[in-house]
Amino acid sequence: MLEKFFKLKDNKTTVKTEIIAGLTTFMTMAYIIALNPNLLTNFGTSGTPALWNGVFMATCIASAVGMFAMAFLANKPFAMAPGMGLNSFFAIVVANIVAITGLGYVESFQAALCIILIEGIVFIILSIFNVREKIVEAIPLGVRLGISPAIGIMLMNIGLGSNAGIYSENGGPFYVMRDFFGALTAKQASDVMGSGYGPMVLTVATMFIGLFVIVALAQKGVKASVIIGMLVASVIYWAGQAIFLDTNPFAALEGASFVPPFKDMAETTLFKFNFAGFAKMGWFTVITLIVSFCIIDMFDTIGTLVGTASRAGMLDEEGKMTNMKEALLSDAIGTVVGAGTGTSTVTTFVESASGVEAGGRTGLTALTTGIVFLACMFIAPIAAIIPPAATSAALIYVGVLMITGLKKINFDEIDQCLPVAIMLIAMPISSSIGHAIGLGLISYTVIKVFTGKAKDVSVLTYILSLIFLVKFFLAI
Repeated sequence: MLEKFFKLKDNKTTVKTEIIAGLTTFMTMAYIIALNPNLLTNFGTSGTPALWNGVFMATCIASAVGMFAMAFLANKPFAMAPGMGLNSFFAIVVANIVAITGLGYVESFQAALCIILIEGIVFIILSIFNVREKIVEAIPLGVRLGISPAIGIMLMNIGLGSNAGIYSENGGPFYVMRDFFGALTAKQASDVMGSGYGPMVLTVATMFIGLFVIVALAQKGVKASVIIGMLVASVIYWAGQAIFLDTNPFAALEGASFVPPFKDMAETTLFKFNFAGFAKMGWFTVITLIVSFCIIDMFDTIGTLVGTASRAGMLDEEGKMTNMKEALLSDAIGTVVGAGTGTSTVTTFVESASGVEAGGRTGLTALTTGIVFLACMFIAPIAAIIPPAATSAALIYVGVLMITGLKKINFDEIDQCLPVAIMLIAMPISSSIGHAIGLGLISYTVIKVFTGKAKDVSVLTYILSLIFLVKFFLAI
């Protein structure tokens, strides 16, 4: 049955490998289950507890549906969830709706869901008529080849930079590269972080132990190296918490509810579209927001698909991926379901690269991750105890591997070298795959025009470059 659906032999993989890959992907992106409702409700301070529960349920359901679509329509190993950056932008939009219309936070949240619904419907139409696929093909080959290593550096930045943020009585969050390795001395770091210094030392030690375990196992050809390394790192971190920090690593499980809050979702987010509040924003504002969400989501998804597929060897010599249309349609379906259940834009997650590195090559990987996301409606507290240090180890390792894609770039050609160099810097700094691709497209187009090769640039590439220029400089 599984062989028939996913063509495992044709893709040189097995059920075991695909399931391990799916679990690996889940462990690297499980943070989104709690973080997304936190971001969309300002860590529970905006709206009501019921709204937090509704967004939590929507995160699990919409992510799972998107991944099921990816599994059965596209047969690709890519996972989906509400996109980071897009959810923060959504929260800002909700706050602005509150200010513009005078509505309460919940009503404004429901008005903002109308924007996500329209965006998803637009993407379904564009995907069906191959418009999004044409946009992928319009991205110059050099820029496409540079997406994967740029994502690699962004993953390393997440792992080494922001993923291990720690708080203490002195404030925070504190970060590995800035506050620990960035300090001149250990005493300076200790003074700055206060009681957060102990958890930081444990985090750094755990992170690198996990990374070295992954590397050692990978060198021996162990396909489950990433997930084993993450498990080893988790156990070490939990032991360190109990022994050295005198804290209970499983405190989140005490008194935790394992009953899914279906009632709260039904009351706050499930098909709760507030079109009256949506209309109060004014049509210019509405159109601007829809266009902005579409641009960011479209290029975030395209970048993740192309970059991860490149690492998995799924691209042909022209940088094209089979079933790209179906993969993009799956993303659109996830977004529509997300709007209907109550969350911001659902997009393909860059953490999918961890599952690909674990051997995932078919939709069975995405299906596995989706099933675990659904299960998290019942076991969310368990997912919450995965330490950030374990996730960091996996992201750093996968990031390093993706950087090797730079060898495909012709650095003797400035029209390849400069756009890629800009993306390598822009992606981790902006935390936006889409914006980095936009800068790459603009620089490529400008170089071609001013070197007398304007005819080499396709009409659609000119249009995309112009759209990004308008977005960047007119604040759309």
